Amino acid sequence: MSLNIRKLSLNIGAEILDIDLSEDQSADTIAEINAAWLDHLVLLFRGQDLTAERQIEVTGWFGKPGALARPKKDRTSGHEELPPGMMLISNIRKDGKPIGALPDGEMMFHHDMLHAEQPHTATLLYAVEIPSQGGNTLFANCYAAYDTLTDDVRAKLEGRSAFNHYNYGVTVKGKNNGVESFAEAEHPVFRTHDVTGRKAVYVNRLMTERVVGLDEDESERLLNAVYDHAEKPEFVYEHEWRIGDLLLWDNRCSMHARTDFPEGERRLLWRTTVDDEQRPV
Repeated sequence: MSLNIRKLSLNIGAEILDIDLSEDQSADTIAEINAAWLDHLVLLFRGQDLTAERQIEVTGWFGKPGALARPKKDRTSGHEELPPGMMLISNIRKDGKPIGALPDGEMMFHHDMLHAEQPHTATLLYAVEIPSQGGNTLFANCYAAYDTLTDDVRAKLEGRSAFNHYNYGVTVKGKNNGVESFAEAEHPVFRTHDVTGRKAVYVNRLMTERVVGLDEDESERLLNAVYDHAEKPEFVYEHEWRIGDLLLWDNRCSMHARTDFPEGERRLLWRTTVDDEQRPV
């Protein structure tokens, strides 16, 4: 089949129309979907009806499904117990404690797992329950951000690495949620995509602490210039969730954020990831 594709914004994102991911797809169709993903960075599949097991199977179309970033004591959603390799993104609470990760409120722009030595290539989110408003996900094209950086900022950061740190569950830098578990790693400020060969901004406002080898003031000035540029509206698509949406994005060349949503309303998404085959360069 030839995919029916609709762009979601000028610079990032596309919807694949008229496809049922609960059904088996041919190798040619899966290859077309992979090509569209590389072209558009973010893919949307609306109106899906997936089991957790099927989401993991679909995740495998894009590489090796990733393991959970950290163990979950309770990975049940009130629906069914979820299989290994799936994480809940949810504000639903059981005995006063969230059953999932990243439960509440706004979240700054970030690349998933940038704080890990081996970040994930891709993330997939499937909407099971959504609030009446808010909780939107914003995606920024980090290729476009790199390509349009001013020459002076790019020249001072080209070839350098950044130190990234993240305390699990924190959504805004500087806040402490009392969780001691964290990870940290150094990666290039500008990452070269291992498939397309294109360079992309690979630092973000939530997780990046400093540029290695620069003094604190210069590092902060340059990083803020990159953040402000990369988060410009022309590089961003804002997704308003519907139940049954499946979103796939490329963590090598995009970053994402979340808007606030009503505290008393339930939000539940199933998260799977794809392991990266190489360290960022």
